[in-house]
Amino acid sequence: MLDTVKVRVHHSIDDISASEWNALAGDDPFLRHEFLAALEHSCSACAASGWQPQHITCADGNGHLVGALPLYLKSHSFGEYVFDWAWADAWQRAGLRYYPKLTSAVPFSPVPGRRLLIDGSADHRAVADTLIKSSIEHATSLHASSVHCLFPLESGLSDWTGHDFLLRKDCQYHWHNRQCADFDAWLATFTAEKRKKVRRERRRVQEADITFTHLTGHQLDKNQLDTIYDFYADTYHKRGRSPYLNRLFFDEIAHTLPDSLVIIMAMQHRNPVAAAICFRSRDTLYGRHWGCRTEFHSLHFETCYYQGIEYCIANNLTTFNPGTQGEHKLMRGFEPVATWSTHWIADPRFRQAVGNFLRRETAMIDAYIAEAAQHLPFRHETLS
Repeated sequence: MLDTVKVRVHHSIDDISASEWNALAGDDPFLRHEFLAALEHSCSACAASGWQPQHITCADGNGHLVGALPLYLKSHSFGEYVFDWAWADAWQRAGLRYYPKLTSAVPFSPVPGRRLLIDGSADHRAVADTLIKSSIEHATSLHASSVHCLFPLESGLSDWTGHDFLLRKDCQYHWHNRQCADFDAWLATFTAEKRKKVRRERRRVQEADITFTHLTGHQLDKNQLDTIYDFYADTYHKRGRSPYLNRLFFDEIAHTLPDSLVIIMAMQHRNPVAAAICFRSRDTLYGRHWGCRTEFHSLHFETCYYQGIEYCIANNLTTFNPGTQGEHKLMRGFEPVATWSTHWIADPRFRQAVGNFLRRETAMIDAYIAEAAQHLPFRHETLS
């Protein structure tokens, strides 16, 4: 622990200076004060929705913020994308409560990124230790069953494992910029068979007279935001679920993070028929949500994948993370990458049981990633 440090738990991101928080967060759009504030202001992430803010900060002796941890008290496991329902069921069958639990994550955003936000001039190890120990102490004071950190960067895992956090491994599919001049040049790295399939999918969308426009938050008016939200919400309604985000969130984020918000809009005869909702940093595009008014053959692939790739090439972005799951992304050039979560379990019996499970699961994930990499569409000579 730091000798002269003040640790605080904040029940609203608004209690924390936006400029100081953002100085730690950098340009990751999901960690920006504006993004987290929009979630809270819209009550998409609040006590009523089961995401009660418990953000931890630590300041040095001069009151300067040197570390922060986005943290939520959870009463369920929805919106996390690291599935622990079986763990909750085991707790319940044993006559114990799994909820509440503490979770360090960006609500509804399965995006790898830093979770320990630490001033570059501070002692990283000391600040990390302070934040993590404080999260465990806070969990104990709340009688929470566990502390979870979802989608931390692999480079930061040792910060957590040094405090008896268990590691969990999973897989996503990301596109990596191969410095091709345009989409066709990138597609030329595919085998002939896979290249033909992608071109056929793109042609089917063109034959439906569908065109695309890429918009930022600056360019969106109320009517467009209404349409985008309707697309987004309808995707959830089709599955019999309520959307995680509400209309107020989209209003605020378009205003407060306009440069980070990227909308890929599909138009047919000047009428919007689908949209992909994305965010971007300096080097990465993140596909987060999508919805459509009418089903068209291959429209999802074009809107959510191929248009995003074109955007990355045109804007010289290095990575495109289109979201979780989906083996169908492999044949479209998205490569399997490991993602992580870390878990501190208060009860030693359950900690041992979960640890045994994770060791078996990790071996299966390793085997899956190796196998998935064999199904990429690239010609052998283009792989590097």
